[in-house]
Parts: sequence; structure tokens; C-alpha cells
Amino acid sequence: MGLLTNRVERNEVKPGDHIYTYRAVFAYSHHGIYLGGSKVVHFRPKRNLNSSTESSSDVYDSMSCPTTPDCGFRQPNSGVVLSCLDCFLKNGSLYCFEYRVSPSVFLAKVRGGTCTTAASDPSETVVHRAMYLLQNGFGNYDIFQNNCEDFAMYCKTGLLIIDKQGVGSSGQASSIIGAPLAAILSSPMKLLMPSPVGVATVTAGMYCMSRYATDIGVRTDVIKVAVEDLAVNLGWGSDHEGEVTEDDDSDSSLTQITR
Repeated sequence: MGLLTNRVERNEVKPGDHIYTYRAVFAYSHHGIYLGGSKVVHFRPKRNLNSSTESSSDVYDSMSCPTTPDCGFRQPNSGVVLSCLDCFLKNGSLYCFEYRVSPSVFLAKVRGGTCTTAASDPSETVVHRAMYLLQNGFGNYDIFQNNCEDFAMYCKTGLLIIDKQGVGSSGQASSIIGAPLAAILSSPMKLLMPSPVGVATVTAGMYCMSRYATDIGVRTDVIKVAVEDLAVNLGWGSDHEGEVTEDDDSDSSLTQITR
């Protein structure tokens, strides 16, 4: 993958890869974990959250896939979804998120949500986390603290942000907050630097450093959490009293989905 783009071909992705695609003319990106067999687990806002008439048919998403019968599978009241690669991409290009990049490479990536300095766990661990969360959910979706990128990064690293008041691990969220913040902080420099180029350089530098400071690979407010213990750490409580463990029979049914 190059410095400017992480675009890959379909035959290059492997099970456990963190993939993403851009939506709305590159306005934002949507992230997921590739399972193999052209299937992806990803996270998005819940549907039918307050419905008292949710039927068994609602276990599947409203999208209709002509080629993959289990595309759109999700548990009731959960935002974690299984999709085929075609439906995940929605005619967009395929990109692969990079892990354990050097600080220089991270800072060179102008756009957030493409890489991290954190290391990835083995692919089998990543796939296990994604499948477990498909069965048990990933809490409530939040654009800044618990979004699709946060989901994919947790599956890859097992790292959880302790400070729930700040921004999550998402590079996109950090970019959204960091860009205007850098502009505000650098505005006094206009009085000291008459050159617009100088002000722009300082602003860009502040933006890149703010992104780096919130990267999960360098933050100190993170802990390693086993996926089976995630509900307790996120305070889901009674919402997940019926969680499935690795030894439950339903785990085998999920295995069938990935084949």
C-alpha cells in the first residue's frame, strides 16, 4: 500500500483484515472486518431499537441481497451486521486499514481513519472478536465515541478507551474535531506571521499533531479487554445477560455463516 492511498484489490484481502470504503463522494468512510468468503462484519446504528413488535424476520437487515442469503444478518436490537463484500462496498472502492505504521507515516497521512501506530493481533483472534460481537453486539452507536471504525479497531487490537468523555479511537472523529481546533489555535499566529503560507503550515502541523495525540497506539488511556469481558467494561449490564460464550451451541451456527 502506498503513502497516498490504501486501495487494494479483492484478491489481496485476507480474513481478519480491517477494510473500509468511502461513502458520499469521499465525505466519510465505513469500516468493517473481513471474514473471508466475501463476507464482512461491520457496525452501524441500531434499527428497531424501541420496537415491541420485532419479529424473527427482523434479525435480517432490510437490504435484499440477490447472491448471499445471510447478507444482512444481525441479532435483534444490535448494530453489528454481517454483509457480503458487494453490499458493504456499495459500488465503492476497497481499502485496507494499516496497523503498526511509523509515526512519520502516520503524520504523512493527511486524512484520518486510514492507519494507526498500534499493532494488530493475530487474524484468528480478530475474526473471533468480530464473530462474538456479531452475536452479542457492540453497545450503542456514537459517531464520536463508538462508531464503525472504533468497532473494527477494537476487533484488531482488543484495546478499549478508558476515558469515555473524550473522543474514541476513530481517526475520522479525531480529524473532525482536530481540523477546526487547529484552525482556532493557530489564528493568533496571523498577527505574528504575515505570510498566509506560514499560517497554513502551522495550522497543518497542529492538525497532524492533534491526530497523532489521539491515536490509539500512543494514548495512555487504553486497556486491553477480552471480548468476553467487553460488556462489563462498557457498562452494558442487563442488556447482555444472555450473552453467548465460546462454549455455547449457537457459536457453531455462526461458524456456518462464514463458510
